[in-house]
Amino acid sequence: MSRSTPLHGVHERLGATLTDFAGWQMPLRYGSESAEHNAVRTAAGLFDLSHMGEIFVTGPQAGEALDHALVGHLSVLAPGRARYTMIVDEDGGILDDLIVYRLGEDEFMVVANASNYAAVAGELAARSGAYDARIEDRSDEYALVAVQGPRSAEILAALTDADLGELKYYAIVRATVAGADALIARTGYTGEDGFELFVANADAEPLWSALTEAGAGLGLVPAGLSARDTLRLEAGMPLYGNELSTGTTPFDPGLGRVVRFDKPGDFVGRAALERAAENGTTRCLVGLVARGRRVPRHGYPVTREGAVVGEVTSGAPSQSLGRPIAMAYVDEDALEKGGLAVDIRGSQEPVDVVDLPFYRRSK
Repeated sequence: MSRSTPLHGVHERLGATLTDFAGWQMPLRYGSESAEHNAVRTAAGLFDLSHMGEIFVTGPQAGEALDHALVGHLSVLAPGRARYTMIVDEDGGILDDLIVYRLGEDEFMVVANASNYAAVAGELAARSGAYDARIEDRSDEYALVAVQGPRSAEILAALTDADLGELKYYAIVRATVAGADALIARTGYTGEDGFELFVANADAEPLWSALTEAGAGLGLVPAGLSARDTLRLEAGMPLYGNELSTGTTPFDPGLGRVVRFDKPGDFVGRAALERAAENGTTRCLVGLVARGRRVPRHGYPVTREGAVVGEVTSGAPSQSLGRPIAMAYVDEDALEKGGLAVDIRGSQEPVDVVDLPFYRRSK
């Protein structure tokens, strides 16, 4: 049976189309997903992300425990800053991609994907046994609301005592928002400026209402999973289960930079990742833009002269480009030769290979 977020009643009252996602009842859209997408690109969108997991790692050796458990170098992260990283298995396969926030000298918050956070919490506990650190899965205590888009700072500023002008990208601060204690992070999954607000479950509805009121004259709209997916796709951001899995290492999607071989000590998966870095990869994650109107979807074969040379991982119509787009893993030798197509129900639809991301916000 699907779980409900603290904002489930809000979504029902707004008439959202609800769907099961990673075991949660989540809003797919409230009306037009293209209107929600465009609102985030031009003004702001309001998202319920309360299905995500929040795992706290605390203690004198919390940083060292995370250095051992994850591929990144988290012990050098300054308090108040965040870092994108991954947790891998012994073979280097990705168990999840994560954002780690350092809240204090001895306190970190690991945010994991909804489908994985229980497993991530278990792995962190198992991997930190030799360190003076405590792992607490506090996902059930937190609601997560995101406001994303070029007017997000203007909307949030009316409700908080935090100096948003001083809050850098990938930073976090404790503050009050609409009278509630909150963690405000300048992070997001849309390719736009924006904020993610971690609050107690009981504060979720009042916070949503306050943000809705503050953004009423500024173009803010509620946005669902469909818009979130097309926004992150345009921004070239990988999704676990599509671009990332235990069958991929961080080097496959071109994210080898998150693996820090220069940090002291060993870490889980190091030997396998060193081999992967040395051997290289025979496939690349690339952007595809369709020449026609048919949409390449997840799982569709990428072909060259009729032979399968790759697979689409994510695909959708792009509101910003006006054409269908996709990310796909493609064999390197086929990329060099060109002439790629996507097999869409037996029809070979030509595509152009482009660099990721498809969309970059104007500064």
